[in-house]
Amino acid sequence: MSSCVRKKLVIVGDGACGKTCLLIVFSKDQFPEVYVPTVFENYVADIELAGKRVRHFCGNVPIVLVGNKKDLRNDENTRADLKRMKQDTVKYEEALSVANSIGAYAYMECSAKTKDGVRDVFETATRAALETKKSGKK
Repeated sequence: MSSCVRKKLVIVGDGACGKTCLLIVFSKDQFPEVYVPTVFENYVADIELAGKRVRHFCGNVPIVLVGNKKDLRNDENTRADLKRMKQDTVKYEEALSVANSIGAYAYMECSAKTKDGVRDVFETATRAALETKKSGKK
């Protein structure tokens, strides 16, 4: 008889960065076209903390750093808006460097809008949770 393994997934990020869309696309396979800020949903509870505090309180918890909205990197309107603000998209190499510096299990990019890489994000998070040994402290 096989037993069910339960793990908890916490999604952390700035407002409007794509957390809820990522979860909805993964769980319901549909992209919500209208933005409604999420405070709490049955399938997600966002905790807005800086990466260091998450690591401090969850020392042995694996982090998968995810770059959402990958599709916007090549979107001309987005690039023009960023250029007007003297900004640019985050380069893959820059994000990978951040992932390495925080000791992340992995760095991945995805687009909830195109569904590109969404399943891979959750499969990697699951693998990370199953491979990481639980610490003795609570």
